[in-house]
Amino acid sequence: MTAFGLADPQLLALSLALPALATLAIALLGRWPNFREAATLVGAVLLFGTVMALLARVLAGERPELHLASVAPGLELALRIDPLGMLFAAVASTLWIVNSLYSIGYMRGNDEPRQTPFYACFAIAIFATMGLAFSGNLFTLFVFYELLSLSTYPLVTHKRSPTAMRAGRVYLLTLIGASMVLLLPAIVWTGMVAGTLDFRAGGILGDKLGPGALAVLLAMFVFGAAKAAVMPLHRWLPAAMVAPTPVSALLHAVAVVKAGVFTVLKVVVSVFGIETLAESGASQWLVYVAGFTIVAASIVALRADDLKRRLAYSTVGQLSYVVLAAALASPVAVLGAALHIAAHAVSKITLFFGAGALYTAEHVTKVSEMDGIGRRMPWTMGAFAIGALSMIGLPPAAGFLGKWFILDAATGATDWVAVAAIALSTVLNAAYFLPILTRAFLRPANGPRREAPLPMVIALTATAIGTVLLFLLPGVPYRLASMIVGG
Repeated sequence: MTAFGLADPQLLALSLALPALATLAIALLGRWPNFREAATLVGAVLLFGTVMALLARVLAGERPELHLASVAPGLELALRIDPLGMLFAAVASTLWIVNSLYSIGYMRGNDEPRQTPFYACFAIAIFATMGLAFSGNLFTLFVFYELLSLSTYPLVTHKRSPTAMRAGRVYLLTLIGASMVLLLPAIVWTGMVAGTLDFRAGGILGDKLGPGALAVLLAMFVFGAAKAAVMPLHRWLPAAMVAPTPVSALLHAVAVVKAGVFTVLKVVVSVFGIETLAESGASQWLVYVAGFTIVAASIVALRADDLKRRLAYSTVGQLSYVVLAAALASPVAVLGAALHIAAHAVSKITLFFGAGALYTAEHVTKVSEMDGIGRRMPWTMGAFAIGALSMIGLPPAAGFLGKWFILDAATGATDWVAVAAIALSTVLNAAYFLPILTRAFLRPANGPRREAPLPMVIALTATAIGTVLLFLLPGVPYRLASMIVGG
């Protein structure tokens, strides 16, 4: 027995039940906004407590499991926690709390319509994220991966404008299309070759495929998991920025894009195996693709005046740091990738929280409109500055840690393409973030000091503090990352 008087399998079940029950409560309490939002926050807090209880078990060396259902021979819905899934779940459950708090201020402050469906779909997305993070095999991962795509579509199209509906079509067609055409066949192929779909430390493919076939299979997984936004399957992400800012935060930080890079990293570690990829050289092509995505996305971000578009392309580039690390196929690179997942989540949610606060308080949406805004909204822009420094990779912000380990791995492997991509993108990151900060703080302010609603300011301040604390006190994420590679 453990926390809440529940055994580990019961805690695993609770991690799925809580967001499901929160969805039901939100729907039933839709006529009473205060109770509806209280249900959201209570569900988020209880889920966080459950995940922290499971985290303690994983850090102690346990691997909780739960069999959900047998769909067909060889196809089982099963949960099993490993350190990588635990890291993803911890990040998502933590950020659901602050995103829920932020959403209350944003949705009310902008008098957004259809708030009950918004909160309900958000809770379903968290349900899918928990199932994805704790998947025990490729079949379970695929089921929750698809549910995440479907549950976030209404959020992307929340405004129901022609632009929003077009963005929703791009979103759904890209994500579902890629998973059906590439990801599902990759899973079937893996099952036929390996004889199992279970995730295992060291992988399940071994020497059952030659280098060429391994490279093709890896490509099917990487591009099939289009949520990772590797070019050219990235356009859904900037298009989805038409959604309300809390949805942007969900897409970029809490669940969706993290589900993509989590899937890529999970497959590399637990299906292919780091050693198998390194010895075969089957992932070298991915270094070039990820490196191109990092640099090209940074160049597009540099030229974008719309703030959310700039942040969206920043995410496309930052995600490919994780993909690049997976392609390097070394323990140090995988450790850096895991740390970067956590660092990017808390840093990018801070940046989107800042963008939403600017829109809510001042209707500022473009970089060219931000002159002096840091003097008028010091809390918002102070937090934004911390998030920006983290994305550049400057200490004492969390983004430094993952980039350091990935760069160390690239240097150790004498992979100068990867080194050049990281170095050049760091310069470009500075080139598109620092001008925002100089505009905001060094140009004259026009107007009185004014901040967004208090829940929004509390949320963005909390994530900014978290960005610094993750650099200063990286103990738990580092331990989980080290456990992924057997350290």
